[in-house]
Amino acid sequence: MAHLPLLLGSAALALAAVCVLLALLGGSAAPAAGVSHIESFYAHPEAGAAAPEPAVKELSSLLELCRKLAMRISPKKGLVKIQHNLDLAGNPAGWRAERVLAYKVVASLGTAGFAFLIGLPHGAAVLLFVLGGAGIGYLLPNMLLYNYAVKRQEQLQKQLPDAMDMMTVCVEAGLGFDAALTQVARNTTGPLASDFARVLQEMQFGLSRSAALKALASRTTVAELRTMVSALVQAAELGIPVAAVLREQASEMRMRRRQRAEEKAQKVTVKILFPLIFCLLPALFIVVMGPGVIGLMASFSGV
Repeated sequence: MAHLPLLLGSAALALAAVCVLLALLGGSAAPAAGVSHIESFYAHPEAGAAAPEPAVKELSSLLELCRKLAMRISPKKGLVKIQHNLDLAGNPAGWRAERVLAYKVVASLGTAGFAFLIGLPHGAAVLLFVLGGAGIGYLLPNMLLYNYAVKRQEQLQKQLPDAMDMMTVCVEAGLGFDAALTQVARNTTGPLASDFARVLQEMQFGLSRSAALKALASRTTVAELRTMVSALVQAAELGIPVAAVLREQASEMRMRRRQRAEEKAQKVTVKILFPLIFCLLPALFIVVMGPGVIGLMASFSGV
């Protein structure tokens, strides 16, 4: 009973931290007006952005305090790395680099309070639980953001061959490269349409086509997309027809997609080996050899 007030206080602290984290994650900051207009015109949005709630405005001072604390304890390159991961993730609404830093602090406090409750019966080891929980909570937003970025890049890789085929058909039909890019952004969905819409938006804001394409390559880890951008930039510099470049790139991407499918098919036999050995074969041995073993045991017991 002596630890009851401390236990209740820790529970309240953990609950408050978790509630603050959920409230912060629930809000979403609207993107810039130009980006929002261009992407809504050229592409279907990947996910609808919710309107900011009044509770988020009330927590803005707490969010700023958490951000300043995270800036003090984070390495200098941490903010740059978070921004790069946000670019890979498509800059989802409400996930700016400063807010991610604030989420790291709030998540660290919440998991530290939860770990304190778990480690309280263990006496002196409670400090290790608190430090471990705080570390896990501090890294949790980074892991979530990295996982989202990886999944988005996989979607880009899957959608790229079909988008290249559509661009090739449009250019060979007489459209310019910008118009073909517009058709892909209008008539497809997903992250690739949003990235192409951003390229068009940047060109409308005054960037050259080569600069906008290079910026697209810097926001992705897909090797095929980087190769396509490099080929298009070189074609523009050397005066090579864009249709020929797109046709060659589309053919190569279809071949790579087929090779990836064959590679995954060949890995199936290796992946299924361990479930087969540890799950299916023991049950099969029991069914096949069980009656014989029971008969032998009965025979020997009779002797």
